[in-house]
Amino acid sequence: MTGASQWSCILWDMDGTIIDASEGILQRLKVTFDQLGKPAPTRDDLIDWIGPPMLESFQNNADLTPEEARTAVDFYRSLHNLNDMSAGTRVYDGVVDLLGEVTAAGVPQAIASSKPESQVVPLAHAFDISGDFVAMVGATDDGLQRATKADVVREALKRLEDAGADISRPVLIGDRHHDVEGGAATGVPVIHVTWGFSHPHEGDGSIATATTATELRELLLTV
Repeated sequence: MTGASQWSCILWDMDGTIIDASEGILQRLKVTFDQLGKPAPTRDDLIDWIGPPMLESFQNNADLTPEEARTAVDFYRSLHNLNDMSAGTRVYDGVVDLLGEVTAAGVPQAIASSKPESQVVPLAHAFDISGDFVAMVGATDDGLQRATKADVVREALKRLEDAGADISRPVLIGDRHHDVEGGAATGVPVIHVTWGFSHPHEGDGSIATATTATELRELLLTV
């Protein structure tokens, strides 16, 4: 643990925490639902789509069987522009500077996202933040081997430890109840941020709440 933080390492959720990908997600959902012959979600519906694993969202929100949901997810992901991962996406205000401050303080960081890792890594590179992370972890593309938030957190901690980081006092930053639940399942405390997409009380069970990057900085750094 460094003297700059009470935490020995910091894990970050991605969607709704580091980046706002809502514009691109909504566009791809509209195309996918047109393919399914179903009414497309609206912007107000995005709260039910951003954060959970996409396979879970298609089953719960589109009333699809597991097999139908898998086909829908495959089609949805095929719409990603891999040549421009930042299209329809922005970084939340103050987050890039905070990531840099944490790195400068010597505290190891990792991404622990429910997005497929094949998207997490290119996105981090697209926004020039990959250098702030010792590990960048997401779900497996098959949505099976590493699917839950707890699975992702465990893998992120493993990669941090393998890289020589101290994982004795980790913390997870996230915006949804999935983050709180994943933290609880792995013994990792969670700081809930409110600038993403979440229902009231989704932060219940977290150790603290931050409404701005400045507030989050006060919870992460002691200098």
